[in-house]
Amino acid sequence: MKIKCPVCGKETEWENNLWKPFCSKICKILDLWNWFNEAYSIKVEEVEEIINLKEELNDKTNSMWRSRKNGQ
Repeated sequence: MKIKCPVCGKETEWENNLWKPFCSKICKILDLWNWFNEAYSIKVEEVEEIINLKEELNDKTNSMWRSRKNGQ
């Protein structure tokens, strides 16, 4: 199966590729470098929203557990 390297766009094989999904060690290192230098980022709003959803779920789960534990 052929895939495109996410860094340079070069077509490369998926099977027997040590650097997948990249085409080479250089592209893999460049990708890591881009993360370190914040060339890529995840929107803070999305992360905060996910954290809030997890906290709400934990609160509901804990509340249900307390209710069952107390026989309610």
